[in-house]
Amino acid sequence: MSETTAPQTELDVTAVQAAAKPDVLDQLLKPEVQESLTVLVEQLPKLTEMMTLLTKTYDLASKVATDRVLIQDMVGGLQEVVKPLEKKVKGYASAVIEANDRAEHAEGTIGLFGMLKLLKDPELQKMLRFSQAYLDILAERNKKEDE
Repeated sequence: MSETTAPQTELDVTAVQAAAKPDVLDQLLKPEVQESLTVLVEQLPKLTEMMTLLTKTYDLASKVATDRVLIQDMVGGLQEVVKPLEKKVKGYASAVIEANDRAEHAEGTIGLFGMLKLLKDPELQKMLRFSQAYLDILAERNKKEDE
């Protein structure tokens, strides 16, 4: 019984292929398909060049993605950059929190003489110099953009 089903299956496949061939030939006879094929053939050198470049890029990306040593080195390098920044940010954040707590508990008022005294504070002077330099840079850049 298996002998009769095998030849029947081969006939079915052949019949399907024969039925599909006229559809492809009909498509190829259409002028818009022929025009598209002509354009495609003209662009083959560019497509080949693009595919070569994409293949090289894919190969490099797959090598990089699977190279454990490179990944560990990159993670280590990023951690070396991030750790000092993290310490600074934590320091600034804790200073802001502490300053906020102190300001909430302080009850005295700052008068004119208090402000004059604050102007002599080295940290305020440093902040004012930074602010002045920053504003100068912004002014220079705006002036260049206007020209």
